[in-house]
Amino acid sequence: MSNVDVLTYAGNPANLDGVVEEHGERYEFFKADIANADQMDALMTEHQFYSVINFAAESHVDRSINSPLNFIHTNVVGTSVLLDCARRHGVQRFLQVSTDEVYGSLGPTGKFTEQSSLDPSSPYSASKAGADLLALSCYKTYGQEVIVTRCSNNYGPYQFPEKLIPLMIVKALRNEALPVYGDGMNVRDWIHVQDHCAAVVAALFEGKPGAVYNFGGGNEMPNLETVKLILKQLNKPESLISFVTDRLGHDRRYAIDFSFAQRELKWKPLRNFDEGLAETIDWYLHNESWWQPLLERTGRY
Repeated sequence: MSNVDVLTYAGNPANLDGVVEEHGERYEFFKADIANADQMDALMTEHQFYSVINFAAESHVDRSINSPLNFIHTNVVGTSVLLDCARRHGVQRFLQVSTDEVYGSLGPTGKFTEQSSLDPSSPYSASKAGADLLALSCYKTYGQEVIVTRCSNNYGPYQFPEKLIPLMIVKALRNEALPVYGDGMNVRDWIHVQDHCAAVVAALFEGKPGAVYNFGGGNEMPNLETVKLILKQLNKPESLISFVTDRLGHDRRYAIDFSFAQRELKWKPLRNFDEGLAETIDWYLHNESWWQPLLERTGRY
């Protein structure tokens, strides 16, 4: 197993502590840019892989608004390079890990299905939609065994503290203002990272080439309610909440219909959100040595 990562500001080698000891020679880390065709070709020449799972992405919507080219480079060009190299080197399966954000915004009712139209609202989601279409085109054109997965918002340990849940946890722990966009009523569906990983494994081995699978947690919640839950569990006052100017192109609501994945992959989310959130808060509370150096090194959050 090879782990490829260019180690941008959000990359943290500490996330891999214990992996080498657990997996030994079956695991290697390869510092490289997935958009660099020479580096990807060299890796796939050296090793024979059954599959490529493309988790690599620039993913923070705010930064995509300020700097779209970085997202095109990694999410579109990088995916294209990986697809091409995988095809030339005889890699059997290619799994493209994507996002529910490619579908755009929902009204107060309904859920995204695999047949929902793509209607991205940000440079980030547009770059992911473009990558998805590239991947699926390789199935149709070349017969590559491509599978696309689209997931709702992840939460759990080791998440870089620019995402909503870890950002609010860290700021609350530091007694800083918690910035909430607009009126705070944008709805997100939360899935624990362990449930997402189990879904990806199921799609890799049980998914049908050319198929798209949606994964959700069944935990729709307005952002403001999520923030209040965090404050309550940390015994912090709601006066820390600070409403700020809404994000440009901010999608109002996401909700995932994952019944197709349940039927076809025999998968469903197992983690209860209240318990998972409590465990996540506890992890950040007891792992300041992990996130504090990130803030000092990057100056971002």
